[in-house]
Formats: sequence, structure tokens, C-alpha cells
Amino acid sequence: MATDARLAAELAVTAGDLLLDLRNQGADDLGKAGDFASNELLLARLAAERPDDMVLSEESVDDPARVDAERVWIIDPLDGTREYAKPGRPDWAVHVALWQRGAGLVAAAVSQPALGEVYATDNPPTPPPRPARLRVLVSASRPPRFTGPVAEALDADVLTMGSAGAKAMAVLRGEADAYLHAGGQWEWDSAAPVGVVTAAGLHASRIDGSPLRYNRPHPYLPDLVICRVELADKLLTAIRLSGGLED
Repeated sequence: MATDARLAAELAVTAGDLLLDLRNQGADDLGKAGDFASNELLLARLAAERPDDMVLSEESVDDPARVDAERVWIIDPLDGTREYAKPGRPDWAVHVALWQRGAGLVAAAVSQPALGEVYATDNPPTPPPRPARLRVLVSASRPPRFTGPVAEALDADVLTMGSAGAKAMAVLRGEADAYLHAGGQWEWDSAAPVGVVTAAGLHASRIDGSPLRYNRPHPYLPDLVICRVELADKLLTAIRLSGGLED
């Protein structure tokens, strides 16, 4: 039997391949079709491979019984639906994570099918050395209000990109040094990316520095900081001094 981390990676890749096929076929209402098909594949595979576990998915009705479960898979079958539906955009992903009672996120994988890449907790890459000038990633459509003041405080360039998973993996690859979000998210948006980046030794927290907690009764988890460990204190201080915690 595959380990949980290997299963997460396999599922993320398989769902990603399905999404690429749909994209190449030019399916009608591509975003909706991709969300549905990927979700159905992941649910069927998890039911077969881990029948005793529960699932929290963006594309399925939430079962409140998961809150008392020992193991819950937290999945986003297609993170970055808008980007996926636009020809040529690579900044979308598939998220598969496993939460376990008493241990938190114990396995996770993020695939970026358009790049042919998958990142998993059992074999995360080592982030490359930090460049001289910092780069901070934010959402193109919902950048945090405090983005400007924080970038100025850190003397950093601001970059934009779609998909939470794509932004988190860009930090992991060293294409950016931090990812900030404060415009509203759900557990499935961050669980797998957080599992992968923390396995690689990066920092991940709420914007006030508190831990990211999963499998909560209401799975709203609105803000996020992912960055190199050596930047965390400076970044969190800059957010606090900018008034970002007052939003």
C-alpha cells in the first residue's frame, strides 16, 4: 500500500492529467467541467484507497461528522479555476492533503499540471538561496490592503499570480520569497500548500503569526503568510505595523 504522502502525490498527478485532457479537448464551460471531473476522480480514488477516512472538498457538500473523525483528506480538485479556463495559463493546481487528529497535516501534495510538476511532503525540494532583493507574491484580484506598506518596509518587489497553490510553490522554488493573502480563503485553499512548504522548512502561519488550524467546524481560513523562515519575523512585524491586523 502506498504511503499517505505517495497517495496524495499520485492523486494530484492523476487529477492533473485529467484536467489537462479536458483543457486540450476544449470542453464547454471548462472551469465547471474541470472542477466536477477532478472532484469525482479524487472522491472515487479516496473511497477505494482510504475507505475509513473522511473528505473535505471544495466541490462537495460538507459532512459535519468529519469534525470528529480521526483522519480527513482536505482537497481542492482545481485551485485557480479562472486561470485554468484561460488558454496558456499555467498558474493553477490540484491540492490533496491529509489531516490527522493530534498531528495536524501529515501528508500533502500539490501538482501543477501545466508545468509537469508535483510537490509532496515526502520529497520536498530545498529552496534555493535568497536573492538580494525580496519578492512578495499576492493575488492579482485580491491583494491585501497592506501590500504596499509591507513591500515598502521590506524594500521588496510585488508580484502577482493566480492560484494559492501556484503562489506557494513559486516560493518553494525560489521564484518569490513570500506569499501574502488576506482576502478570504478556505481550508482547501491552503492545506496542501502549507503541508508541502512546511515539510520543506518554510514558514506558514496566519498574518498575526498564529498557527493555521484545519478540520474546523467552519472551514473558513481567511489569511495566510508563507515565506522563508529567516523572513518571518520581519514580515509579520511589517504586517502588524501597517495596520493589517485591524482589517
